[in-house]
Parts: sequence; structure tokens; C-alpha cells
Amino acid sequence: MNNDAAGYPSLEQQVVFITGGGSGIGAALTRAFHLQGATVAFVDIDDAASKALVETLKEETGRMPHYRHCDIRDVEDLQAAIAEVGRDLGAIHTLINNAANDDRHTWEEVDVAYWDERMAINLRPMFFAAQAAAHQMIKAGGGSIINFGSISVRMAIGDLSAYMTAKAAAHGLTRSLARDLGKHNIRVNTLVPGSIMTERQLEKWIGPDEEASIQAHQCLKIRLVPEHVAPLALFLASQQSLAISGQEIAVDGGWG
Repeated sequence: MNNDAAGYPSLEQQVVFITGGGSGIGAALTRAFHLQGATVAFVDIDDAASKALVETLKEETGRMPHYRHCDIRDVEDLQAAIAEVGRDLGAIHTLINNAANDDRHTWEEVDVAYWDERMAINLRPMFFAAQAAAHQMIKAGGGSIINFGSISVRMAIGDLSAYMTAKAAAHGLTRSLARDLGKHNIRVNTLVPGSIMTERQLEKWIGPDEEASIQAHQCLKIRLVPEHVAPLALFLASQQSLAISGQEIAVDGGWG
């Protein structure tokens, strides 16, 4: 564990399942939970980045997170991966629905096929992953589901209509599941990252001018990076948040 990181003993040896855990924010989540002593399983489609992360953590800690290739658009395979983790590693305690794709698109060019594909990446997997993992959590006596939203919903950004619709719906899903699963001691919350400077964002959309504009809107004039997001996920997964459910919590430097 990093010397300056808060420690959560309740996470030690707990099974954590992360979608999109091989790069960007997901990699920071995988690392943070692994360093807490959790048993981390993650899925991704980027085999090279994911395997490199596994090897790096093995070298650093002598233990390995568990990686499985999975395209989350394939609900059957996603639920199979969750079942495999429950069978091989133990009941999942924390599910983190992190994976998403925020490719830009103009409203004129969106057709039915593209719309459905955006939902298949950015919304549908959240429900079906939760559906599969919740059965394991119920048998284990409780757990935590963390759905990822997006600050873009609050900012009214153009060229993201399908993505933003999915991300706005994520919190509706959180609220309903929190009610359904609360009686089973399962907490469900939405984590909303701000403008996080991942490699993907910097390569595709955010240059010096865009970053200056972002920091002008933030209360805190800092560059937000994936490592700023992971501590909130740790807290929401730990027993320190046992009375928090149905909430939408941002890590955005004070933008919202």
C-alpha cells in the first residue's frame, strides 16, 4: 500500500470485480484495490495493457490481480466472467461498473444501430453485471456496487448525446437498485469523475487550451488524474461507507 494512502482493513481479501480495469481510471482502481490486499478480478478488451498491469503489480507485490478478456457488450460472456470469479475466487463483495466509451458523435450522424451500440457499451452492462454479482452478494450477506457516471451530464457538452444519455441513466439505475438491494445489505452508489486526464483524453480531445479551460471551471486548480478517483471507490467499497447508498458523488475538483 502507498504510504500516504488510507488503509481499509475491511477490503483485505475481499473479492472486487472491475469492468475496464486495464487502463485509465480502471487501471488506477485495479492498483488501488490490489494494494489494499483485495482479491481483484477485472475484465477488459485491451489485452496488452491489462497483461502489462498484471505483471507490474506482480513485480511490485508478489501477487497478481486476475485478468480475463471480455467485451462487455456480450452480456452472456460478462455474466459468465462474473460467475467464474464467484466460483474460483469467492463471492464478489464489490462490483465497479467502470468501463465506458465516450467517442464523440454529432446528433445528425447517429442512427439506430449506433445508438444501440452506445447503450450496449455505456449502460446495458451496468445492469446485467449488477444482476449477476448481486446474487453472490446476497449469499455473502452484503456488498457494494459502484456505477460510474460522468461530469459531462452536468456540463451539457455537445457531440455526446448518446453517451450522456447513458451516463444520465446510470444514476437512475443506481437509485432503483439501491432500493431493491438495500434489504440485502447491498449499497449502490454512483461515482462521477470530473475531467480526468487519462492518456486517452489527452491523446484524443484535451490539449493545453482545453485543460486551461477545465481548470478555470474547477474550484481546485489542479490536474485531475485517475489516482484522484480511486480513493472514493475504496471508501464506497469499504465498511466505512456502510450507511451510504443511492447517492451520486463527484470527484471533479469542484466543477459541479
